[in-house]
Amino acid sequence: MKTRKKQQGVVLFLSLIILLLMTLIGVALATNSTQSLRMAGSGSDRVSALARANGASQRLIITQPAQGLANLTAEITNVDQKLDASSRVIPMQTDDLDCQRSSQANANNIISCRRIEIRTQVKFGQHDLGRLTTVTGVEQEVLSGS
Repeated sequence: MKTRKKQQGVVLFLSLIILLLMTLIGVALATNSTQSLRMAGSGSDRVSALARANGASQRLIITQPAQGLANLTAEITNVDQKLDASSRVIPMQTDDLDCQRSSQANANNIISCRRIEIRTQVKFGQHDLGRLTTVTGVEQEVLSGS
């Protein structure tokens, strides 16, 4: 009869230890899943920032008159309020160059190109601590000497 009482106490002790281990495993899994959710949210913010930066660059190219970009001689800055992005347009050279990609015949060097660079910066993340910068190169065909 004494052996039976001792065995019942051991079972209670072992069940408490197993319960403690299961609680620790549960807490560890909950912490791990919280960190995974934060990482997924951060990745989503980064993808959204990239889309905003690309959209701001495209909007800048579309809204500028064609001659405006080709004849640009000084750096300009544009802030897109809708996409919360700022862009800098930088002329790459002041004289005309041969076009890198052209499907048109250019036997007499009638067509040349001017290049600009658009640097767009977007803030993202918690408290806008993250910064994403995209660089877009634009090459525009022009008549030589114009």
